[in-house]
Amino acid sequence: MREKPRIMLTILATLLEEIALVVFIFLGLPMLGVEVPLGGLIAMMAGIATYGVISYRLGSRALRKKPVVGLSDMVGSRGVVIKTLAPGGTVRIGSELWDAKTTGQEIEKGEGVIVVKRDGLKLTVRKDNPRDATGDPPQS
Repeated sequence: MREKPRIMLTILATLLEEIALVVFIFLGLPMLGVEVPLGGLIAMMAGIATYGVISYRLGSRALRKKPVVGLSDMVGSRGVVIKTLAPGGTVRIGSELWDAKTTGQEIEKGEGVIVVKRDGLKLTVRKDNPRDATGDPPQS
């Protein structure tokens, strides 16, 4: 339940922003000879509040997303063969397609693979052994 502290902090920050804006509009602008009608002030506050709600929702959605596998931590990632590896082909890691080659024999479309090496943007993979998920050492 990490959601509650974050939403409370967001509400508090938005209220503080609104208060600072009201103080500036009521005290700062009249000193400069600028008068803002009450309707304009209400419209600005509604706009800022709407912006805050939209920003919070989009930000929360982004924070909840599972991290995408990147090049630096690609080795050890599991994927599925999209185009038969004989020895080169295509694999899907997460939601991304990668060019890959196999370390051994041909691997058919639909079979699971594990990345063992990365060379630039090309991956070297081996067939995924069901025993790997149990913590047993991988077979080479």
